Amino acid sequence: MNDMTNIKQLTMSDLEQKIVNAIHYEDWLALTSDLVTTGQPDSENPLDPDLPSGSEEKIALCVAAKLRALGLDVELHEKVPGRPNVIGTWVGKGDGPTLILNDHLDVYPAGDPSAWHMTNGNPYNPTVSGDKLYSRGTSDTRGNLACTLLAVKALRDSGAQFKGTLKCIYTVDEEKHGPNGAMYLLDELGIRADYEITAEPSGWTRGPNDWGIGIAVAHSGNCILEIKTEGTKSHLWRPDTGINAITKMSKLLAALESIQFKHQAPTYYGGTMPMICPTRIAAGVPREMQFTPAECKAVIAVVGIVPGMTLDSVMVDIQSVIDRLAKEDPSFTASVRQFPNSLFVPATEEVPEKSEPVAALTDAYQKILGEAPVYYRKNAYCDTIRFSHAGIPSVTFGPGEDGWPPVNEYIHTPKAVPATQILAIAMLRILGEAE
Repeated sequence: MNDMTNIKQLTMSDLEQKIVNAIHYEDWLALTSDLVTTGQPDSENPLDPDLPSGSEEKIALCVAAKLRALGLDVELHEKVPGRPNVIGTWVGKGDGPTLILNDHLDVYPAGDPSAWHMTNGNPYNPTVSGDKLYSRGTSDTRGNLACTLLAVKALRDSGAQFKGTLKCIYTVDEEKHGPNGAMYLLDELGIRADYEITAEPSGWTRGPNDWGIGIAVAHSGNCILEIKTEGTKSHLWRPDTGINAITKMSKLLAALESIQFKHQAPTYYGGTMPMICPTRIAAGVPREMQFTPAECKAVIAVVGIVPGMTLDSVMVDIQSVIDRLAKEDPSFTASVRQFPNSLFVPATEEVPEKSEPVAALTDAYQKILGEAPVYYRKNAYCDTIRFSHAGIPSVTFGPGEDGWPPVNEYIHTPKAVPATQILAIAMLRILGEAE
């Protein structure tokens, strides 16, 4: 695999060229493979609020050790025992800005191992096939995490000195939207910075020679709701004498599939409009199959939430659908509520292209890849959202595939070295070279 350093580059300083030349594919592959396997499957962390969380302690200690080896001052902060957030600090030699470089330590649950045919039935067996590295956590987000560590190492090895301060923050609980991770650090410990970059999946691929890494200048929000339909129990043999709650639920889900939320989205880069995604449905009880169910519950995610939408506005829009169906069918009864212990995640506003950290990433992207990046609104949760809500201009940039497959997850390996180089050069620009 080529390390991509022979791509035609725009003008770089001697220091930038030294940093770029220090980053190699073999180092990224070895580090990513190490990070993928460390502490697994302990750090699997389901989004479901009613299921137990994972434990990121082993991977956190691994990352902390690597930061210490790079000469950073390292602190561990945990809200929940066994789930430490890692903060590595590189204090500059001037009065420059503070930049947070972020990634997370938990991963999606891997599910049935037998479905992972690209890794021989072991979700945590890093396997290279062609230009892809397969395993759970490659795109989300150990491959991106490796880029951040290698970018810092390249800056260290180059002898670079900053005016500003770099904070490498690796969080727990990202897959559950951050209450014990980013929210804890920001809301309870008061962590702040001038700018923030999250190395999460923003890569895109259309063909072997047609790929890139987008800069997510904004993020859509989301929430999890529970809807319930009610009916009247009847004998299985006489469904005409009752009201089947499952039948009513199917009608409600069909109506929600085409819901038009009243809130009008502002102009934004790409992304999707708000939509409904059912994720669970349950009805009936054991030993009562001879009766129709009197109640049916479904869990739905509302994704693609745009700036200005609130939990109240979403609930009002869904209730209007319920009211319409009840008006059309007097036997229809339904309700909606926020799923217990879940969080409403508001959307973020766009960071302007000419502002930091977008400007630095754009400049570095053009130097490394010889073309302009794509700006877009990412339709997925990242801790970028929490930093943005804290008033820090925050973006997402990483080589992982934005839209990686749930099973046989992979990362497109040709993006790894350029992404690392871009991060390192952008960090140097933002923090400023010390005299």
